[in-house]
Amino acid sequence: MIIKKISTFVIFITTLISFSQEKFTLSGTITDFKTNETLIGVNIYIPALKIGTSTNKYGFYSLTLPAGEHQLEINYLGYQNVEKIVLLDQDTKYNLSLNESNEELLEVVIKGNRSKVDIKSPEMSINKLSISTIKKMPVVFGEVDVLKSILLLPGVTNAGEGASGFNVRGGGADQNLILLDEATIFNSSHVFGFFSVFNSDAIKNLKLYKGGIPARYGGRVSSVLDIYQKDGNSKEFHVNGGLGLISSRILAEGPIVKNKGSFLIGGRASYAHLFLKLSEEQKNNAAYFYDLNTKLSYKINDKNSLFLSGYFGRDVFRLNDLFMNTYGNSILNLRWSHLYSDKLFANLSLIYSDYYYGLDLNFVGFKWDSGIKNYTVKYDFENYISNKFKLNYGLNGIYYQFNPGTIKPLNDEFTINPQQLDEKYALGVSPYIDAESQLSKKITVYYGLRYSMFYRLGASTINLYENNNAVVFNSDMQIYEKATPIDTEYYKKNRVIESYDNFEPRFSISYQLNDEQAIKANYNRMAQYLQLISNTSSPTPLDVWMPSDTYIKPQIADQVALGYFRNFNDGSYSLETEVYYKKVKNRLDYIDGADLIANNAIEQVVLNGRMRSYGLEIMFKKNEGKLNGWVSYTLSKSEQQTPGRTPEETGINNGQWYSSTYDKTHNLAITSSYNLNERWSFGTNFALQSGQPVTYPNSQYEYLGITVPGYGLRNENRLPAYHHLDISATLSLEKNKKRKWKGEWVFSIYNLYNRQNAASINFRQNADTGYNEAVRTSIFGIVPAVSYNFKF
Repeated sequence: MIIKKISTFVIFITTLISFSQEKFTLSGTITDFKTNETLIGVNIYIPALKIGTSTNKYGFYSLTLPAGEHQLEINYLGYQNVEKIVLLDQDTKYNLSLNESNEELLEVVIKGNRSKVDIKSPEMSINKLSISTIKKMPVVFGEVDVLKSILLLPGVTNAGEGASGFNVRGGGADQNLILLDEATIFNSSHVFGFFSVFNSDAIKNLKLYKGGIPARYGGRVSSVLDIYQKDGNSKEFHVNGGLGLISSRILAEGPIVKNKGSFLIGGRASYAHLFLKLSEEQKNNAAYFYDLNTKLSYKINDKNSLFLSGYFGRDVFRLNDLFMNTYGNSILNLRWSHLYSDKLFANLSLIYSDYYYGLDLNFVGFKWDSGIKNYTVKYDFENYISNKFKLNYGLNGIYYQFNPGTIKPLNDEFTINPQQLDEKYALGVSPYIDAESQLSKKITVYYGLRYSMFYRLGASTINLYENNNAVVFNSDMQIYEKATPIDTEYYKKNRVIESYDNFEPRFSISYQLNDEQAIKANYNRMAQYLQLISNTSSPTPLDVWMPSDTYIKPQIADQVALGYFRNFNDGSYSLETEVYYKKVKNRLDYIDGADLIANNAIEQVVLNGRMRSYGLEIMFKKNEGKLNGWVSYTLSKSEQQTPGRTPEETGINNGQWYSSTYDKTHNLAITSSYNLNERWSFGTNFALQSGQPVTYPNSQYEYLGITVPGYGLRNENRLPAYHHLDISATLSLEKNKKRKWKGEWVFSIYNLYNRQNAASINFRQNADTGYNEAVRTSIFGIVPAVSYNFKF
């Protein structure tokens, strides 16, 4: 009897334990209530268990929980926080729609909505900006600009006044990977840097990785800017846009099949060129851009969705009948998202990207075309193995086609011989795997590995040089010169000319001191197999992308960072501080007098050097209330070195470290927004940066009566400090909240105190006095602007 009772008790306890340990998976997609747009980075938290997760870049989440009743807390910046109780007695699909914070929502508990630092996550060296935050920032010409907004983040500087691109932690603009819906953007600016190519109305989310870069990304050594377009409203048809003094835009979105399929199409164009035609002499002048964003989305069923997204943009610059310049990006991405199970999410993408540059030189009678195309296949998986362990893995393959330049006569009147610089081809294949694991309540780690393989392919003719040196050193004159090829070798189509492979490990760790503060550290290695051939401080349309080959080696970067992060007053304020050190080998440097235009043997004018950068970044944010914003400060150093290859060679700058063109010792940015009431809001930005390193003449001599300047070591001097203050005011015309048409006026002033920031300083001989003089070139003074934005 006793044995029977004991057996019964053991069976009861075993059953109870088994039941108590039974777990099920809660998964789903979180969307915008009004548009059905998936939301990225929504936090889902179970306070009783102290566990949580966030939605991925496609709005999907997955949590494994014990059976029973659970209270969920769901919060997302700009949206009302929600508390829900879910009964979990089987694997459950739970989709949820969130309302924007200014909308009324019944049967929910609404709490404070703060953008506080995620203490537990090992993510660091990463900045996220919502479109609503960006739209509050005053920018030049009244046009909301994604790229200009990231210049207010720590560790990010501009490439110069009126210049395109941006620099991250002392790296060049060509070292940034810029993605729009997973497709590579090779030139991110319109009108030579005045505008970015990103139409803010079409953008859903952006994320800038300055370090701690996940293994799914590769191909650049400084940063990744990952931008996603909206999917389109699958519930209702809507139009929004804006009318400005320089440019206007419009975007339409709506359902193809209600709640299942949607479309989005947006256009933007400038008309500043109309002001260039005010006189008879200027009637043929033009400087304008136009672009088109589009996306089609269709939900086949709960497990399968299809997306087709695209972008097309062009810039046109014409100066009378002398020349016309046309350039721009084109991308297309067909994506299939599939849910294999409630724990395994997959994404397959077929991507086409094209950057074109064309130049018609009427005064000499020829046309120049160049560009780069790539074709990409990506297959990515996200495996939610448990709440404490998440695995990502996939494969990325890219085929490149480079056209360094094609020269053709404009018409039969010109006798210029057609010329085609050798087209170049390459293939890159990169499998990767990474994991995020919570080792304890205080420690969370991320670790990953990318294995990148790169093949430079034919058809191509390769120059051969003595001792394999395409650049020789003239010891008598103490200068570098082009080497003369001793032979050539022809490689047939798809034959491998040169190959490289690199392991690229990534690691991040977070140690949570308490609920409000944490210490984090990361390390990543990145390889870059494409080189931008340019001797300017910022990318220009004339720059040419080249693949790594026998003479031009891939850049390899190693970066480490350590940071302290803290939330104050339950997230009302936050502090982020980081120190970093980055080194890059095989960074190209140019010999004195290098000729880069239409050069079919670039290897003869470049040397492989190295870079290093290090610094301290501080960012203090106010996350809630009528007044919010941040202050960021960066103290940093960026240097380059190209030593001699042999003891007798001098190298560049006598082989010593010298300031790179991207070195900005001090970088201070302040941005804030203030909501006075429902109708009026105000914004302000202040930026202050050290002047850009440049080389001034330090001597002169006369030749045939002309004074010729002599130059010393590179980047010994600096331009004057760069700073400006911008303000804006937004007036909402919305009186009746139920009214479909909603409008607002945006008044802004860029560079309020009319600072004449130097884009460059040129030295010349005054024709009247004969004395030498320095002439400052400034792009912008004070720029007032007004625009009208609408939606219905």
